[in-house]
Amino acid sequence: MTRLLLIALFMISGLAYGQDLEGAWRLTHVNGQDMPQHEFVKIYQDGYFAFGAKEKEGDKFHSAGGGEFELDGSSYSETFDFHTDNEGLIGTSNSHQVDWVEGKLVITGQDDGRERIEIWEKISDDRDDLTGNWVFTGRQNNGEMSRSTPGARRTVKILGGGRFQWIAFNSETKQFMGTGGGTYSAENGKYTENIEFFSRDDSRVGASLEFDYEVKDGEWHHSGKSSKGDPIYEIWSPYKEAYKK
Repeated sequence: MTRLLLIALFMISGLAYGQDLEGAWRLTHVNGQDMPQHEFVKIYQDGYFAFGAKEKEGDKFHSAGGGEFELDGSSYSETFDFHTDNEGLIGTSNSHQVDWVEGKLVITGQDDGRERIEIWEKISDDRDDLTGNWVFTGRQNNGEMSRSTPGARRTVKILGGGRFQWIAFNSETKQFMGTGGGTYSAENGKYTENIEFFSRDDSRVGASLEFDYEVKDGEWHHSGKSSKGDPIYEIWSPYKEAYKK
């Protein structure tokens, strides 16, 4: 099914219109077929994107990928920093065509030389104190704060549209260390994560973790207890600011 035919189907009851990418999206169709077995959620925020996917039955982790993106009119490109299914994509840029039809995002590209058409529907573009793309830059140990400068090996946490995803990876060696994500809330100094997928341990799906947070000088100070019950105090910096240096 061609891109024009798919777009025509979505335009039966209305006209296509432009829309901002930022926020959280869910994949609904690939080449005209729906997604009965897997759930893909993609977050766009501050020039960065990440997706996480799981099996709908049993919540088993499926795949993840992400990196920087650029949108210029209908021209869209992705440059992958990590990808669990295809290491060959890491460090490469791929160009796509985008259309917005009835509030849905249509991305047309190539997959092994064949046309691939994805339909995404927006979950939310809600914003809060922590909406943004963050990178880990500090941790408190024995009462002392240790700061680090992110390089090829980094831990990123992207929050947008009420969804979060963290990823640990090395973009040079293409090593992937782990990812997890789900829904979150950030209000009145309390940050709560509700885990919907976790690459290291599927049994963690369904758990909720609550932390204290404060934004100081543009950085996210995050404290509470880890999933193992250990006390933590972390600092996360805006991704773009951390990499300007």
